[in-house]
Amino acid sequence: MPNHTVVLIPGDGIGPEVAAATKRILAAAKAPLDFVEHLAGIAAVEKGLDLLPQATLDAISEHKFALKGPCSTPIGKGFKSINVQLRKTLNLYAAVRPIRSLDGVPTRYTGVDLVIFRENTEGLYSGIENEVAPGVVTSLKVATELACTRIARYAFRYARSRGRRKVTVFHKANIMKLTDGLFIRCAKEVHDAEFPEAEYEELIIDAGCMKLVQDPTRFDVLLMENLYGDLVSDLCAGLVGGLGVAPGANIGDDAAVFEAVHGSAPDIAGKGIANPMSLLMSSVMMLNHIAEKRNDGECRTAATRIKNAYDKALAEGQKTGDLGGKLSTEAFADAVIARM
Repeated sequence: MPNHTVVLIPGDGIGPEVAAATKRILAAAKAPLDFVEHLAGIAAVEKGLDLLPQATLDAISEHKFALKGPCSTPIGKGFKSINVQLRKTLNLYAAVRPIRSLDGVPTRYTGVDLVIFRENTEGLYSGIENEVAPGVVTSLKVATELACTRIARYAFRYARSRGRRKVTVFHKANIMKLTDGLFIRCAKEVHDAEFPEAEYEELIIDAGCMKLVQDPTRFDVLLMENLYGDLVSDLCAGLVGGLGVAPGANIGDDAAVFEAVHGSAPDIAGKGIANPMSLLMSSVMMLNHIAEKRNDGECRTAATRIKNAYDKALAEGQKTGDLGGKLSTEAFADAVIARM
């Protein structure tokens, strides 16, 4: 089987550093991938291109898979999030964020193993905001039956295929009776009609967050709309060591983008101390996704090889500074490669 072409978007800040380390580990694992590099965000603007160049979008549409480093987003002003634009433009409706405890990364919790599914295209992230009068702004929350149903179906299908036991829906339908009400109605209908074997649970999101920090091991698969998923996925990353050890995928019917879920960290860019784990873990998700889509055993073998190697490296104390270690970005990559 020929190699799979993947679009690499290094991003900005620490993005190029963690991308380079990840590429080196993928090559050492003999992952059957060929990369074509394209830009987005500040890195694109610095080259005189649009924030999200059409060539980047076209390449992802053509090759179907992309690996993306972090892209900066201004706070309260400036351009819109590149991540949100990518997801909406390419209809990457399913955000998938696995969260698990790692040996060698001590936290107050052990045995955490859950997956968060976030609807990725609407909700308050639809970006429909208006100033209706001086000092008065509105933001429109959008929910459609189509989007609510397809993310629910995706989460339940994942749970069935991975042997997951329970799906919990977080919502605020006691207050947002129409939008969140539609979300839980669609989730319940999908469960009852197509996946009745799964244990199903609904929790108001504030109570759900309280239960998460009390005992995250009671959860398995979490399903929620866009904003809640954004917040809860970062909260859950904090349960296992932070965003540096959390991967993420944005998946649609026609394309998928796997990304580092942390920010671009411009304060440490160029210092060679960034943790490449988030992008590396996302690349393992990508390899498994390609293996499933194209029945490629080489991808699955490479994914397993990399995962076992970084698990072993962390367990043996080989860590970057954010996790309490002393390794540089490249030294950590060396440690992973040495354990393949």
